Amino acid sequence: MDVADQVRSGTDGPAAEDADGGRHRRPGARALGRVGRVVGDEAGVLAVLVLLVVAVSIHNQDFLRTGNLLETARQSAYVGILALGMVFALAMREVDLSVGGTYALTICASAILMRDGWNPWLAAVAGILTGALCGVLNGIFVTVTRVPSFIATLGTLSVYRGLALAISQGRQISGVPQDSSFVTIVGGNVAGVPAAVWVLVGTATLLTVVLARTRLGGRVRAIGSNPDAAAFSGIPTDRVRIQVLTLTGVCAGVAGVLTTAFFASGDPTVGIGYELLAIAACIIGGTPLRGGTGSIPGAVLGSLILSVVAAALVFFGVPINWTTFATGSVILVAVAVDASLRRLRHSHLS
Repeated sequence: MDVADQVRSGTDGPAAEDADGGRHRRPGARALGRVGRVVGDEAGVLAVLVLLVVAVSIHNQDFLRTGNLLETARQSAYVGILALGMVFALAMREVDLSVGGTYALTICASAILMRDGWNPWLAAVAGILTGALCGVLNGIFVTVTRVPSFIATLGTLSVYRGLALAISQGRQISGVPQDSSFVTIVGGNVAGVPAAVWVLVGTATLLTVVLARTRLGGRVRAIGSNPDAAAFSGIPTDRVRIQVLTLTGVCAGVAGVLTTAFFASGDPTVGIGYELLAIAACIIGGTPLRGGTGSIPGAVLGSLILSVVAAALVFFGVPINWTTFATGSVILVAVAVDASLRRLRHSHLS
């Protein structure tokens, strides 16, 4: 039993295990139970994704071409990585609306450093550290002022995007060395798959373990379940808040340098609205706004759904002026279908 379970139950670990018979369950059985719950929770989201792909491919079989599927996955990677960090924020009843601005700032910062002669790999690290710094500043501001993170990061969204526009002078940043190993590897394919997709999969795997198996993950879920009880039990809620908002900044930095590598340039206007897409991906994937839990695999699937929808609109020839309306409509349908499947599954289990 982890920290979150203890806070929810109001009992210590051994007592709680005695109460539900958990002490007598074999470790293998407990592990299989966890795996079964994860698979069950993501089944509805996966079903929606499969249905979308099938529906589009019936209309146009070219959608199933390997190149198109890989490109769709690559496009989902940037929002997907943003969503991975957002899962942690939502799980503890916080939200970081500044990730879109942080994303743009890290793109511009890393592109400028590469243009000015920095080793591209070092410039990429500097870009990720820039994202981490933005997250730290968010966390400190929220903790010190006690302003809700929704309001605080709404302000820093404009601050960070404004900085991106300022340092780039509102123009696209060119001059990134396109023959560098950073651009060819990180901006290209590895084993036939876009490097950004590999980064998404690796980051999702790591953060799944962090959320489910580490002290930080347990504290995040405990605070989201019951903030007052978490604080009363001795969990350093302020420190955890700063850590989580730093994590969202790091994820934005990673997504930013991946974008710099792919385009070999920097654009201060890129990523407008990505913060909302990241939140949408989390919610579609099963992370509730009420906190206490989150789904990293679900966020990945949610970002894939959004990317498939965007690609489908092109294949269906939807006029550009209707793209936003169509995307929002499909998101509502996807969330409704997933919620219905979850209720149906839980009713069968009960």
